[in-house]
Amino acid sequence: MSDASTPIEAELAVIGAGAAGLYAALCAAADGASVALISATTLAQTASYWAQGGLAAAIGVDDSAELHQADTERAGRGLVRRSAAAALCAEAPDRVRDLERLGVNFDRDRRGSLSLGLEGGHSLRRVVHSGGSATGRRVVSQLSALAAREPLIGVLERARANALLLADGRAVGLGCEDGRTVRARAVIVCAGGAAALWARTTNPPGSLGSGPLLAHLAGAQLADLEFLQFHPTAVIGVAGREGFLVTEAIRGEGALLLDGDGERFVDELAPRDEVSAAIGQLLERTGATSVSLDMREVDATLFPNVVEALAEAGVDVTTDLIPVAPAAHFMMGGITTDLHARSTVAGLYAVGESACTGLHGANRLASNSLSECFVFGARAARSALEEPPLAPAISPVAVELSGEVTQETRRALWEHAGLRRRREGLERLLDDPYPLARLIGACALAREESRGAHFRDDHPQADPQLDAVHTIVAGDGAVSFERWD
Repeated sequence: MSDASTPIEAELAVIGAGAAGLYAALCAAADGASVALISATTLAQTASYWAQGGLAAAIGVDDSAELHQADTERAGRGLVRRSAAAALCAEAPDRVRDLERLGVNFDRDRRGSLSLGLEGGHSLRRVVHSGGSATGRRVVSQLSALAAREPLIGVLERARANALLLADGRAVGLGCEDGRTVRARAVIVCAGGAAALWARTTNPPGSLGSGPLLAHLAGAQLADLEFLQFHPTAVIGVAGREGFLVTEAIRGEGALLLDGDGERFVDELAPRDEVSAAIGQLLERTGATSVSLDMREVDATLFPNVVEALAEAGVDVTTDLIPVAPAAHFMMGGITTDLHARSTVAGLYAVGESACTGLHGANRLASNSLSECFVFGARAARSALEEPPLAPAISPVAVELSGEVTQETRRALWEHAGLRRRREGLERLLDDPYPLARLIGACALAREESRGAHFRDDHPQADPQLDAVHTIVAGDGAVSFERWD
């Protein structure tokens, strides 16, 4: 698009080319806006590509937005922002239809109706998939192809945003590690989550929270960093597939979780925090490193990428039990945003796992995350294009990321901010060299209760006084509480 010395001019700059970034970019282009789309990898190789879950949407004849919202709030353990949940549940069916219009082929039953899957925490079938557990791959591949062909979208592949450009307190662009800069009337951060900060994770190595950290350095407020969801069924002890996520849609089709004696010990379709906690307690009590996922009675053809990936590692899911244990998976917290994806810094927006609308509360309902990308991606594009055009002569100041994530940081977060937490361990995180690890530790210390994905051994009960109360990190790093809705 330009050499490194000449700024790229666009109306919007989007950091991240996963589901949220691609959809926001396509929505903006559909409105006639030019977009600079920054992708740290080649297109269609982002974290969203590996998403096995589907899109939760109230499409079934027996379903409704109200039922979907009730399940979302139940899973979120008293911390879901009701207005955010209402927006997602009302608009998700339209986003599914729009994705179909864009060429995404969702799975259908023999009558031609959308196939609806059942996943943990849902009271009925409402999850649409594309290619079974290959949903992320199918959706992101199609949207990537559209973005690559769209003349209004300029894609910077293998470019990593490491700076935000600010002028008079407003985000007016970004800088990349390779020296290229983009100037735009607004920046939308869709850079994914932070689960790879933990030593055991389902996420690709780049999911280190760079989006929230960059926004924080620019003065943006963050929220709920203590709430990191642990997926209960990540493969463990299988060479080449360590941390590989086995979608809970498999449990929705009848797969069982078994202890060392071959007995069930948990409701497989309970919300993720319950299932992960039950597995963690069993492993701690027995000294085992894994439990077994039994999908021998499940139709394996429904989940081709899971079957193929495990077969390559020597596991035949039709005859073998799969060793699994919880792993860091999804950050409920992130950049504080309103329902139009606006952060507390003018011109700076965030969508997806980089953002925190309060939608997920203390524990995300399965498959709400992809729906979130599309519902709030569309809202972000519309809102960002309402920002005023840039003045011809501005002299922005760059705020840049700094600090490296070490194995020591990853081990420390796993040990001290894992499934079970205590004050003494969390206090050690306050001295970690990586800034985001320190902020996570500070948020987890401040919340002296156990709720959803945040369990404190020294405060094992939920505090009713903290219902609907979110942990806020100000731009200067101060931590406080704030009631939403």
